[in-house]
This record gives sequence, structure tokens and C-alpha cells, in this order.
Amino acid sequence: MQWRDGLFAHWPIAPELVSDRLPDRLSVRTYDGDAWLGIVPFEMAEIGVRGVPIGRSFPELNLRTYVEGPRGPGVYFFNLDADDRLSVALARRLFALPYYAAEMSMVRDGEMVTIASRRTHDGVPPARFRAEYRPTSEVYRAEPGSLAAFLVENYRFYAAGNRLYYGEIDHEPWPLQDGEIEIRSNTLFEAEGFEEPAGEPIVHYSRSLDVTADRLRVA
Repeated sequence: MQWRDGLFAHWPIAPELVSDRLPDRLSVRTYDGDAWLGIVPFEMAEIGVRGVPIGRSFPELNLRTYVEGPRGPGVYFFNLDADDRLSVALARRLFALPYYAAEMSMVRDGEMVTIASRRTHDGVPPARFRAEYRPTSEVYRAEPGSLAAFLVENYRFYAAGNRLYYGEIDHEPWPLQDGEIEIRSNTLFEAEGFEEPAGEPIVHYSRSLDVTADRLRVA
């Protein structure tokens, strides 16, 4: 698949506020003593099985944090909202991931990207997110050990169903740009039981990246 117009908006948060929300066998991963919550929208494009492109494309929006688990460091998703009901149903059934159906749009006008999302999934808290974001720097790669690398260079995710699962992803290092964002509406934190973090987020942008994801395995 290819991820396009990716935004990483991150807020520091006290580790204990995150640890209470994690499943067994996962612990909070911190940078300089802080846990981090990230809101990450992007377009998931040209999805397919290796060698057999299907061509599906749709916007996705997730709220995530960073953890240590039995298979090493990784990402833990509190939600993954997506504007594709078939993909949501398959991901929930096959990958034990918290995918939720949403009405979403992502529009690019020059360097400015506008994302709008309204969760429509039955039986879960409603959530909205609307923002405009754009890059503000030249392209660079995150330095190993930097905060940027901690936030974006993650190649494993965990999911908790009746058991703890993990999946591996593979891609080149992110071609990053610093970014700016204007958030018009955001109830993602509230929907997942968090108070909205104080202060402005740290913002990174990436225009596009080819990604391969492996199958889910028992951790």
C-alpha cells in the first residue's frame, strides 16, 4: 500500500494516564519521561496483496501511543477510523484492530491538506476531527535517537482481542517535513477516555511512503 499526505500530531502526556488504558503485557514507552498521544490521519492508497494490487484507497485517522511489548517496541492504537466499510469489517475480523466506520474526506489544495472525519460506527462513542495542515520545511530524515524518530519510526503494532497480537510493517525511513496544523474540531481524546492534552502539538508531515504489512501473529 501507499500512505499519502500523512500527518503526525503528538502531545506529551503523563505515563500513568496511558498505562491504565493498556492491555496486559504492554507497558508505556516514554521519551524524556513523557508518554505520547498521536493523532495520525493519512490516505491509505493502492491497497493489495503482494503482487496483486486491488487499488482501494480511502482516508484513515488513528489515535495512538507507543509501548513496549513481548516482541519489542511498537504502536498501540486506541482507534482507527476509516471511510471504507468493507476494509473496516475485514480489519476487525481478521486483525483484531479497533477499526471504526466513519464519513471522511481528505482534500489537498497546493500544500494544504484538509481532513474531516465523523465516526458513524454503531455501538462506540462518536468522534469528530477536522483540521488543516501543511508542511513548513524541507524534507529530512529523523536522526536516530531523536524525538522525531521515536514518534514516527515504528515498525510493529500491537492489538488486543481475546489474546495479544502483533504485526510487523516494513518501509523506508519516513521522508519528513516539519508542519503546522489548525485544528477546527477534535473529540478523539474524549471518545477514548482522555482529557485533551494542554499545549500545541509537535507536528510532522510526510507526502507519501510505500508500506508493506505482514500478517497478524500471537504475541
